[in-house]
Order: sequence, then structure tokens, then C-alpha cells
Amino acid sequence: MSRLPAAGGAHLVVLRNVWVHKGGTPWTMALFSVYEPILYLLAMGVGVGALVGRVPGVDVPYAAFIAPALLATAMMNSALEETTQTVYGKLAFDRYYHSLLVTPVTIRGMVAGELLWAVLRALVTGVGFLVVIVAFGLARSPLVILAVPAGLLTAFAFGAAGLAAAAYARGWHSFQYVQLVMLPMFLFATTFYPVTVYTGWVRVLVEALPLYHAIELSRGLALGEVGPGLLLNAAYLLAFGGVMLAVAQARWTTLMAR
Repeated sequence: MSRLPAAGGAHLVVLRNVWVHKGGTPWTMALFSVYEPILYLLAMGVGVGALVGRVPGVDVPYAAFIAPALLATAMMNSALEETTQTVYGKLAFDRYYHSLLVTPVTIRGMVAGELLWAVLRALVTGVGFLVVIVAFGLARSPLVILAVPAGLLTAFAFGAAGLAAAAYARGWHSFQYVQLVMLPMFLFATTFYPVTVYTGWVRVLVEALPLYHAIELSRGLALGEVGPGLLLNAAYLLAFGGVMLAVAQARWTTLMAR
């Protein structure tokens, strides 16, 4: 217990979440998380892919091109699901976090614990979708297995952003703005086509999106295209997640003082 103040009790928050979800198996959780990406993979990768053929400049089948992007997106969505509306409900209505203030768990521990749980949740999703990619014969390189650990950076970045969004939400309607940001980013951040289709300031804008870097990292590993650019993608996600985590921590400290 002497180490609890340093850790903030984050592990206790994770254990609580594991206990709450003990009724469902990890693979059940993965199945629900990868259902939508699998539909996109079938509709776009297999359906549209039959018309597109091989992607110019990359020379891989279209389905193999979008599969790692959908993996990164699935892990992103999994982390966001655990840190936005779920956290908001416990924060604004259940007063769950306020009740933790009378325990040794600190505010830093609450934030870190929820973020760690979101990352673990995304890990289950990533493994589940990786199995689908391999089963569909879309693995183009043995390095595809590293797309899941790389996806943990995606989960960290967007999980931290979700915690910040939940803390600033004024009601359930606030999460419509989250979707207003996430849906265009999903469609335009090179999920379904290379960044080379963009030119000028539009390309600069797309390359500034966090999901773009998450997809590039996952796709580079999945296709075996390893280079210095992947380090830049990872650094971007770490920096973005760090900033969002600092914002979330500051906002939660203010809310818990009320």
C-alpha cells in the first residue's frame, strides 16, 4: 500500500473495470468491436476491391491495403467507446469518481486507470481483428503482427482525447460533436486510398490528422514498408496523447474539486 500514492491507484481502477466486465469473455468483447470494421472490409475491400484491383504505387490488393487501416480504426473506436460516454456517465451521473476521493485512489490514478483500461480493451479488439486479417489471407508481411502493439499508441492517443472530451461534455448531446469530428477523419484520413490523391494544403491538412498517423503506422508494418517515417508517426501519436492526457488531468482536477 505504500506504493499506492505514487501509482495513484490506477491498477485498482483497472481491476474494478475487469470485475464489472467479468461476465463477458475477451473474445466476446473483440467480436462486438470488430463487427463494423469487418463489414467495411467485406463491402469496400472485397466488393469495391474487385473493381479496383491492385492499389497503384503500393502494388497490393485493395483489401490488403485497407485492412491495416481498419485495424487502427477499430482500436481507436474501442478506446473512444471506453473513455467518452461511458466515462461521462460515471462522472456526471453516477458520481463514481467522486466516491473514489474518499479512498487512496488519486485523481491522477483515476485518469491513468481509465486510460489503461481503454488501452487493454483496444488490445483485445486489435488481436481479434488481426485474426480476421490473417484468416482472410490479407497479411502481406510477418510484421503485420506488430500492427497490434503499434495500435496501442493509437488507443493511448485517442483514449486520452476521449477522457478530455468526457470531462468537457455538457450533456449527452456533446458527443455528437465528437462524431462530427471522427466520421470525416475516418473517411478522409487515407483509410480507403493513399494520401497521394491529395495535393497542396488539403494534403497538409490530412497529414496533420492523428488518425492519418495511426493508419500510416499500422499500414507500414502490415505491408512490410518499414522506414524512418514510422518513427515520426509513432512520435506524433505519443505527443498528441501526452497533450490530451495533460488536458484531461487538468480538467478532471477542476471537476473533482467541485
